[in-house]
Amino acid sequence: MATRAVKKTISLPSDLARELEEQARAERKTLSGVIQEALWRVRRRRLKTQFHQLQSYWSRRAKQKGILSERDLERYLSK
Repeated sequence: MATRAVKKTISLPSDLARELEEQARAERKTLSGVIQEALWRVRRRRLKTQFHQLQSYWSRRAKQKGILSERDLERYLSK
């Protein structure tokens, strides 16, 4: 399912705008494409960090309850 593009106006410092335009030319992409790709990378990194934080939290909670293996988890859940 394709998503509809929404136009937004943003302000960039002139040196960053120039750098992004050069990058777009070098990669044969639109400026919009370069910015979208950068935003997707930032989003992916943020989600990955959040996932690892949740994983770490629940791993600590499991260890506190003595759940160290899948077998331990099965026993715990069947109580």
